[in-house]
Amino acid sequence: MIDLKTAWTQSRDRLKAAGIDSPVIDARLLLEAATGASRTDIVTDPYRALTAEQMATLDAYVERRCRREPVSKIIGRAGFWKILLRVTADVLSPRPDTEAILDVVLPQFTEHRAFDLLDLGTGSGAILLAILAERPAARGVGTDVSFEALAVAKENAANLGLAGRASFLRTEWGDGLAPGTFDLVVSNPPYIPTAVIPTLDPEVRDHDPVLALDGGADGLDAYRALAPQILALLKPGRPFAVEIGYDQAESVMALFVAEGATDVRTTQDLGRRDRVVSGFRPVPG
Repeated sequence: MIDLKTAWTQSRDRLKAAGIDSPVIDARLLLEAATGASRTDIVTDPYRALTAEQMATLDAYVERRCRREPVSKIIGRAGFWKILLRVTADVLSPRPDTEAILDVVLPQFTEHRAFDLLDLGTGSGAILLAILAERPAARGVGTDVSFEALAVAKENAANLGLAGRASFLRTEWGDGLAPGTFDLVVSNPPYIPTAVIPTLDPEVRDHDPVLALDGGADGLDAYRALAPQILALLKPGRPFAVEIGYDQAESVMALFVAEGATDVRTTQDLGRRDRVVSGFRPVPG
């Protein structure tokens, strides 16, 4: 019989041979999912034997990862900020880069302040639910055009105990929502130029929904629609924050400035790449 330590080592070696970038971490996550063991179990009880069923499950997981399926899609969950989310083929796997949005917006709202939040193109609900988890007096709405994505977001809200403060609406961005309603609007829209999508890593190209990736010929289609909507949906003086591609800061900032946004700026992610454009709806007068 194979024990936890041996299974981890063998899985790591298979992933490394397949050219996977993070074989040690991925092997551990797959081992935990296949066996129900925790990270602590692997360290403190390394010689625990795997059952035949667990070995078969782990082997299948590792094989899928070798074919470049993301770990999050294999095990059906992914961490984002401080929450754990269910993910499926119908939603983007949340990425650490997107957490830069929370770095921008959370300092603008004290912990117990009540406010209304809108997440346009919510997908799994990652941004919306991470903010609500940090701000217990806030309420939020997530929109998406995908029924399947909204089902995932609703499940995540329920699993996190946030269903009472989060609601979801199927619509194109903010269509149908009342102007001047929200204290904060956030979005991680599709921003990959169409011609670039075939060149993306297989984990993204083959396993994330194209609808959530394709930003049109220049990657800016979504921002052209979002800039006027976001400014209209915000209350005067309230902030917005949108994720961008690393080379899109100047273009996206210009779109929001043209709509009258004030204090428009760019924030970098931990990799020191431009990642978030933020600003405010102006106050009349």
